[in-house]
Amino acid sequence: MVIIIVGGGKVGFHLAQTLLSHGHEPRVVEINRTRCAELSNLLDLPVTCGDGSLIDVLESAGTLYADALVSVTGKDEDNLIVCQLAKKRFQVGRTLARVNNPKNAGVMKQLGVDIPISVTDNIANLLEREIDASSFRLLVSLNRGEASLSELSIPDDYRLSGITLGELQLPVDSIIVSITREEQLLVPRGNTQVLSGDRLVVLAKNNAMRSILLALHLPVEE
Repeated sequence: MVIIIVGGGKVGFHLAQTLLSHGHEPRVVEINRTRCAELSNLLDLPVTCGDGSLIDVLESAGTLYADALVSVTGKDEDNLIVCQLAKKRFQVGRTLARVNNPKNAGVMKQLGVDIPISVTDNIANLLEREIDASSFRLLVSLNRGEASLSELSIPDDYRLSGITLGELQLPVDSIIVSITREEQLLVPRGNTQVLSGDRLVVLAKNNAMRSILLALHLPVEE
């Protein structure tokens, strides 16, 4: 894929390196001339020197032929403008914007950015998973880390063995997808029991992980 990266700082530089290693065709737009020279020496890819919020600069970078555009400057307003231009003027299929202030993520989404990426929120989600849900084994991360499909092992000496799912006060942002018992897969219902040694596959938002453990009366790390 041809991917335009607006912003050649540390984030843009490492993103370009990663995309190159994955077989994509990144092209960097950077406003600082000294940094442009550095990027040209460090990266084997096209570097356009100019303001990425200007139509002619984006055109020079080849945005018309891009599959996606990522704006990772240090200013949220610039990232928004760049993504809007890419969408409306160049019909780029996918736009992603770095969000420096998490409060701006919702506004960016409403104003046309396909994927606002808040580093702060991503770190918070990661910490929430690791601290509150260390008993879970991650299977699949969903919606850019907001939720996950995970496996939870019930201990062999589970003191509530025999309790039904209907008796558990599971959080609304979670669902038990399946239960594996003695290598047999069960599709759970409200009257399905949870027994010692069961393996539960759980679909849940990360902020619900601790509540799931509490509902099952399993240890929660502080």
